[in-house]
Amino acid sequence: VQLQASGGGLVQAGGSLRLSCVASGRTTSSYVMAWFRQAPGKVREFVAVIGYRGESMYYANSVKGRFTLSRDNAKNTVYLQMNSLKPEDTAVYYCAAGPRALLGSKDYDYWGQGTQVTVSS
Repeated sequence: VQLQASGGGLVQAGGSLRLSCVASGRTTSSYVMAWFRQAPGKVREFVAVIGYRGESMYYANSVKGRFTLSRDNAKNTVYLQMNSLKPEDTAVYYCAAGPRALLGSKDYDYWGQGTQVTVSS
């Protein structure tokens, strides 16, 4: 499975961005899909995960109520809608695919290349 993330950019605090992750090589419905992020000098951290058919989502406390994860299996695409962005959301965001909805980066088999999100204050 190859994952291609896009949609990052520079936005002011309070603004919004929508990240996309397109999968190729195998349909996304075979995997749970997640987003992680990594800020400079910090470890990669879990952001959100969505079940195989989009029936359930789980979010990190730091983004709950601001970020929304969805998926369109017909398009092999997962979306991360990010609202009310804060400077502390600045990071490289990575999409990932794996067999189970777990919170550790080691639990995911496939990774996208990352897309930079920068939130200015």
